[in-house]
Amino acid sequence: MQIVQAVFGVYHHFELAHQLHRRAHLQQIYSTWPWARLKREGLPRSLVSTFPLFHTTDYLLNRTRIYPPAISVKMNFWNTLAFDRWIANRIAPCDAFIAISGAGLLTGRKVQSNNGIFICDRGSTHQRHQEDLLAEEYRRWNLPQPPAKPHITLREEEIYATANAITVPSTVAKRSFIQMGVPAEKLHVIPYGVRLDQFTRTEEPPSDSFELLFAGQVSLRKGIPYLLQAFASLKHPKKHLTIIGTVQDDIRPMLATVPTANVTFTGSIPQHELAKKMSVSHLLVLPSIEEGLALVQGQAMGCGCPVLATTATGAEDLFTNGREGFIVPDRDVDALAARMQQIADDPDLQHKLSEAALQRVQHLGGWDHYGEIWDKLLHQLTSKPKDPE
Repeated sequence: MQIVQAVFGVYHHFELAHQLHRRAHLQQIYSTWPWARLKREGLPRSLVSTFPLFHTTDYLLNRTRIYPPAISVKMNFWNTLAFDRWIANRIAPCDAFIAISGAGLLTGRKVQSNNGIFICDRGSTHQRHQEDLLAEEYRRWNLPQPPAKPHITLREEEIYATANAITVPSTVAKRSFIQMGVPAEKLHVIPYGVRLDQFTRTEEPPSDSFELLFAGQVSLRKGIPYLLQAFASLKHPKKHLTIIGTVQDDIRPMLATVPTANVTFTGSIPQHELAKKMSVSHLLVLPSIEEGLALVQGQAMGCGCPVLATTATGAEDLFTNGREGFIVPDRDVDALAARMQQIADDPDLQHKLSEAALQRVQHLGGWDHYGEIWDKLLHQLTSKPKDPE
């Protein structure tokens, strides 16, 4: 079985590529990052093809802070179209083509015409569902809406209709597709793995303070305003919240209007430092309003850090509410605050959740289990008639 992948940058696709390569299935992986960045992923150079012009240019311009968002949207769309066309002109016949959402319409159809399978791998909820949620969030906080992207949504939906199968990382993501009219039988849930060799408990949280942690993109999508409001109402003499991740432009005006006492913003940090910070935190709080499956949840559990997450994070596919952590409704400040307070007031509960998280994460199976599920699905799909549904 010969499999080709396409991904913007890296994401989880290089973990999948390693799994396919180990099983002698990987024919080629195409990426929009340059080889100078991709070589650290550890795959043979002969298996990696790169198309970095648009993506790298957009990345560098975004770092200048004088780059208009509307131009960035256009640059990303040009990258999408050019990358797809570039792959279509190079791809050899294969059994299946796995393209990250948005990357493979032209190529997917070419693969199908050669009797191959086209799989759309969507890392979050349905595109239109995602955009509707975010538009509502901007209105809720009275913030300017980002540039509209109807062309991207239409392309995404055309890909969903064309693909033989759509893979998503969580049940909540699957539900969003079903709500948008995509047949359930076309959807396959494959939760991401955890690098248990990197994310392990190395220290214990302090006993004289209550340390909370958020890790991820600091944005409206991640529910940061709800986190800060809930944390402000938490009663503890030595509470502290560390927010790790890059602050997005969409939330900067909001941060000036919400309470940030006892809150530290660190920006992005290396993975080994993140693992250490997770080990010494009493609780990871992830209040997202939209996700596919937040990787930091499994990473925190591997470090013995319980998770307090919203339904939107895909947490239901990782742990049981009340056993290894807590799952609360999206956008519910009171529910977030109540669970924070409960854990702050009950060190024994925090310890029980921590031990249960450590046990549970071992059963998630890491990326090897992820590879096994993919392998089974690929054999199943390639043995069926190849016409798209």
